[in-house]
Amino acid sequence: MTIIHHSPYPDVEILDVPITEFVLRLADELPEKPAFIEGSSGRTVTFGQLKEQVHRFAGGLAARGFGPGDTLAIVAPNLPEYAVAFHGVAVAGGTVTPVNPTYGAEEIRFQLNDAGASILVTTEPAMPIALEAIEGTNVTEIIVIGEHESATALREVLSADPIAQVPVDLSTQAMVLPYSSGTTGLPKGVILTHRNLVANLCQCNGVIEYDEGASGLAVLPFFHIYGMQVLMNGLLANGCTVISMPRFDLADALDLIQTHKITHFFAVPPMILALAKHPIIDNYDLSCLEMVLSGAAPLGSELAEEAAARISCEVIQAYGMTELSPATHITPTGQYRPGSSGVTVPNAECRIVDPETGEDQDINSEGELWIRGPMVMAGYLNNPEATAVTIDDDGWLHTGDVAIVDEHQHFYIVDRVKELIKFKGFQVPPAELEALIITHPAVADVAVIGIPDDAAGELPKAFVTLKPGMSASEADIRDFVAAKVATYKQIHAVEFIDEIPKSASGKILRRFLRDRE
Repeated sequence: MTIIHHSPYPDVEILDVPITEFVLRLADELPEKPAFIEGSSGRTVTFGQLKEQVHRFAGGLAARGFGPGDTLAIVAPNLPEYAVAFHGVAVAGGTVTPVNPTYGAEEIRFQLNDAGASILVTTEPAMPIALEAIEGTNVTEIIVIGEHESATALREVLSADPIAQVPVDLSTQAMVLPYSSGTTGLPKGVILTHRNLVANLCQCNGVIEYDEGASGLAVLPFFHIYGMQVLMNGLLANGCTVISMPRFDLADALDLIQTHKITHFFAVPPMILALAKHPIIDNYDLSCLEMVLSGAAPLGSELAEEAAARISCEVIQAYGMTELSPATHITPTGQYRPGSSGVTVPNAECRIVDPETGEDQDINSEGELWIRGPMVMAGYLNNPEATAVTIDDDGWLHTGDVAIVDEHQHFYIVDRVKELIKFKGFQVPPAELEALIITHPAVADVAVIGIPDDAAGELPKAFVTLKPGMSASEADIRDFVAAKVATYKQIHAVEFIDEIPKSASGKILRRFLRDRE
């Protein structure tokens, strides 16, 4: 028997409009209000200026022949210009692929090629790696925020005449292609449509409350679906001021919260750990905070409660995935329950399914969390096989997470079916690291797992089998990996073993390696 768990909230209207029209819906009402304040410099961009720049950027793209079917990559930290480029592409009818700015050239090149990007937007400091990364890709122009002899200055693109929204099919047009490893494997482009993005913002608005003076600290990166949708798009769509930070620094973040009287702080568990434990917290007035929400990785109830008591503000949790645009469960203000990831957002349905028997589970029974609704991705780019594994014929997305729902309709993530390692909220696919480490001349076989860590959540650890007669140290393996991947993917521990445990079909038995820990 199918048991469907619904949201305790009534369905909300999902507007049938492009993402930029929804996000800038209040721009004409609030033309002088700061949309962005750049935290490091204090530079302000008003809602009126943001709308003007978005439509001028779209005009500059259209003048280049860029439109539906074309993809632009953004390799940049959190800046007001990120929203200009993102929404300029949306207005021009194109597709954005947001790239982690800490990636190495090889990682960037893979995404540029896979997404089919023809234009890249980046910053002055990132130009050397951008120039290296575009070799062997279809990128024909780099637009730089600033100045560089080998790129077109953003200000030049913004000198174009503004254009109106180019018509697109809201339900099928790929508006953004963030990259995710899904439940397993190498990173894949997640096709999110205008409707996916608008739907999830409407769903979140059914649970998260913003008043007229609300503001948010945007330290979580805009290239990540959490920073992109919940912070950048979600805050702007509600007329909130976004105070941006290019990277997380605890003292700087606290100073910005105090100075700008920030009301909403969207965080990941390592930030909550700092709020609970770091002595510097006592030096700041954080009484302006109305909500601290943690996402992207599980947050322990003891840590949440310790942080909440210390800053006198409820610390709540949410759950989502890139493939879900992203938020499907949010704890409403005042409804904290220990360990809960919250209740289902409006217009979404959930099932808890026993992965062994396929039987649906009722309250207080474990099973894999399946989710259906208008925020479910259109699929993985150029990968129908992976799409079919993740989304079944009835539209249910199989999350790979083991969950329980209680009698109060709160959901708890208790385990993972999937293999992904979560380092400070970022996905680290073991298969990607294994494919790299196996190319080391001394390595015969390898398996990577996540090991628990209070600060990071999990740390990647490699179990390595060496070739007969060959030698390598832990430092050799770690250095080999560090030279080729982003910081958050680096190996933190290496253990040399005689044999990697595998099933009869050759699948790595990671549970045996976890048991060793």
